[in-house]
Amino acid sequence: MFVRSLSDVEKTDHFVEWGNGTSHRLLTLADDMGFTICHTVVRAGTQSLLEYRNHLEACYCIAGEGEVEEMDGTIHPIREGDVYVLDNHDRHYLRGGKDSDLILVSVFNPPLQGEERHNLTSESGSAY
Repeated sequence: MFVRSLSDVEKTDHFVEWGNGTSHRLLTLADDMGFTICHTVVRAGTQSLLEYRNHLEACYCIAGEGEVEEMDGTIHPIREGDVYVLDNHDRHYLRGGKDSDLILVSVFNPPLQGEERHNLTSESGSAY
């Protein structure tokens, strides 16, 4: 058993500024659990075009609000207590709220190494 805190992660390269927010990679490939858990902040007023080609992801909102937009234009408002699941490596827009950050617990399978970062400057979005 082990215990790891957000402040512990902030002292490592598993605390990632990903462009429009931050990610504390609390559990990674090196922990040999078969999945990753992150504390993810999506800053208010931001939009990111994302795709996880090598991972499935589920995100549970623990605070704030935002939205996820599918590539067909379907928009899903996300609020505290909601979960959204990217079960087909779905390309999507992720947006923080107008006035508040979107705070998520993100789970990835297979696990992340922990240092991955998005490149939000590409017109085709960021993918890893």
